[in-house]
Amino acid sequence: MAAGDNVSLFAEQVRAFRPRAVAMATADALDRLRKDGGVGRAEISGHGSEGLVALATHPDVDMVLCASSGTVALEAVLAAIEAGKTIALANKEVLVMAGALMTDAAHRYGVEILPVDSEHNAIHQCVHGRPAHEIRRLILTASGGPFRGHSRKELEAVGPTDALKHPTWRMGRKITIDSATLMNKALEVIEARWLFGVPPSRIDVVVHPQSVVHSMVEMVDGSILAQLGVTDMRLPIQYAFSYPERWASPLPPLDLARCGRLDFHLPDHDSFPGLRLAYRALEVGGGLPVVLNAANEVAVEAFLAGHLSFTAIPVLIERAMDAHTPAPVHTLAEVRRLDSWARSYSQELSRALELEI
Repeated sequence: MAAGDNVSLFAEQVRAFRPRAVAMATADALDRLRKDGGVGRAEISGHGSEGLVALATHPDVDMVLCASSGTVALEAVLAAIEAGKTIALANKEVLVMAGALMTDAAHRYGVEILPVDSEHNAIHQCVHGRPAHEIRRLILTASGGPFRGHSRKELEAVGPTDALKHPTWRMGRKITIDSATLMNKALEVIEARWLFGVPPSRIDVVVHPQSVVHSMVEMVDGSILAQLGVTDMRLPIQYAFSYPERWASPLPPLDLARCGRLDFHLPDHDSFPGLRLAYRALEVGGGLPVVLNAANEVAVEAFLAGHLSFTAIPVLIERAMDAHTPAPVHTLAEVRRLDSWARSYSQELSRALELEI
């Protein structure tokens, strides 16, 4: 097991599940874990990226569940693939930033990448066992976030407190803001392209406020297969761990009668331009998705700190993308260098936009 910096919670988890090996984000966190007696009999694999790689390639590991935030797990996931481990992926940045590298490696080493995100997990359930030529398009559903139906002018006045009130899911601050801007769905479009080998022209997004239909697949004969379920992340996590079997679940069944009506709308690209930027990043290819992801992280951080307006988030992302000269990326080192440039450039843009807006 690996964790970030929350020593007290991790110590509880180590005592409860008695892992064979542990790692944490920093050396300081590991020291505090030792002093608190939270290690138990577990071996310490290290900290940071090296600790993650050590755990992900441990000889006793069969499957690696990657649910880290940000880019810290890039090397660990690639190392796990090269070590022949099955990947259960909840982290978006791994495929957004290095989709071609990860999927190429997975094909070479015969490794499965199983999606844990509810939308991609739903698609995986719908396409399981079906040849690619039978699939016409993938349809990702989006809740629409707290600002569904808002005009661009209305969005100019919203602040972090408003944006953090998600109507359906309880998530971390960054991903909640991404849901409010629809950038979360934009990143999922990029993920879907790599997970399922489908070109962007065959990936659509619909807004579905009830969050009952987690995503859909349209087959070449016009049939649409949908995965429905309660809004609980335990279901896609369990699916990834049990695959290709299905296990009984402690979750309550979905009561369709109580669900009532299910609505579907086209996303508003004028008020929420993030989706358009994702399709552009995929069409251009190369390192442009890396720039999009880095610029979005910088913009969200600035918005949460009160330095950027909500509507300035996509403006900053687009300007960073415009400044990038597209070129192929062949290694994680190149991805890292481009990510560093994009973050630095976006921080400069953020300061300029703060003065401008």
